[in-house]
Amino acid sequence: MSEQIDFDEIFARYRSDPYEYVDVRAAHTGRVALRVQEGDVVAAPSGEWDQIPGTRLFEITRERNTKPVSAKTNGTVSFLAGELEGQFVEAGTRLLTIRHPLKKKEIIEGILKEVLDLFPAPERAKYFFALDIQSRIEKKGARSIVIRPGDEIIIMSLMKRDTPVYYSGKPGVIYSVYFEPGVSVAQGAPLIGVCSEEKLPLIQKIITKVKADWDKFGSSESD
Repeated sequence: MSEQIDFDEIFARYRSDPYEYVDVRAAHTGRVALRVQEGDVVAAPSGEWDQIPGTRLFEITRERNTKPVSAKTNGTVSFLAGELEGQFVEAGTRLLTIRHPLKKKEIIEGILKEVLDLFPAPERAKYFFALDIQSRIEKKGARSIVIRPGDEIIIMSLMKRDTPVYYSGKPGVIYSVYFEPGVSVAQGAPLIGVCSEEKLPLIQKIITKVKADWDKFGSSESD
């Protein structure tokens, strides 16, 4: 985290555009059949266990095998590659973008990712906290734990092999945890967000200000 945090710049950016833009790409090669139009409102999965699929976005067919792709988030289709309708596309091709309106909690999480020191996953793998760290988290919470460079804090599970991961960032408290134990994390994705103890009041200032200014973000969401 930088020594100075430009609160005004951060808040101005979120006020002017309180959205996340989610690109949806072809997971593999195939022929595309689009099922939405630009400007359509799409829904995320719903139900108690998200068992009801989101809005059907497109279908992609390869070797006579058709796979439907549904929205994973709610929002509005802000971009659609309409010229690709019926065309054969390569894996990774951007087909559409969903403009997702951010809730207050999501805005706070987004800002925190900008100002905390993020410790990334070294490989695509499953991760767990080291046993002593996990025990302390269960007793007092992650924000009670101070870590320093060289501390063994996380275990990486890859190809049935567990490897200790040593912290290499700035000393501080574990403020945010971005992984779920045993769930695969992409290489480079943040595992934890760390805040130096003297800057904890600044983080609280961010959260308090977002909550106080929430109406200015133009959303009726309250959580």
